[in-house]
Amino acid sequence: MRDHCQSGAGAVTDSRAFIPINIAILTVSDTRTEADDVSGKTLVDGLLAAGHNLHEKRIVPDDIYRIRAAISHWIADADVNAVITTGGTGITGRDGTPEAVKPLLDKVLDGFGEVFRMISYQDIKSSTVQSRALAGVANATYIFCVPGSSGACRTAWDALIKDQLDYRTRPCNLVQLMPRLLEK
Repeated sequence: MRDHCQSGAGAVTDSRAFIPINIAILTVSDTRTEADDVSGKTLVDGLLAAGHNLHEKRIVPDDIYRIRAAISHWIADADVNAVITTGGTGITGRDGTPEAVKPLLDKVLDGFGEVFRMISYQDIKSSTVQSRALAGVANATYIFCVPGSSGACRTAWDALIKDQLDYRTRPCNLVQLMPRLLEK
């Protein structure tokens, strides 16, 4: 990994050009509509402000097969580089995003959920144990699953996803690894 993650300041640097990627947003909710989907809008606003492209945005009910179908469609599309889901990561009977996504993943990025919960602890204390935020890679597409609150979406985007999807971030980022994701 040393050859891809050279040592550096751990921040965005101007020594590289920004590379916009195509991101799809999936809101998982039984009640949200485009008119009141604050969390999905938070993610869309963040990715557009960063300079990325919104490939598509959808809302699906909290049903593992509908979630899986939407994500499968995007990971089969070579034009989609990343998918961010919001909602369905809790522990109630209807929360099924992790169960929908895990079977699709080629690799799990365990650190994403761990760091997300660590950062969230600063704001919501022990309630963070209820979050099943996760991330991984499926068919060379990054997938991030974050809770359904707009605050959680803002935390996930601002504190983790934004910098990892920015080629300028040092010492390393997920964009620089994209050309190698399908290596055998």
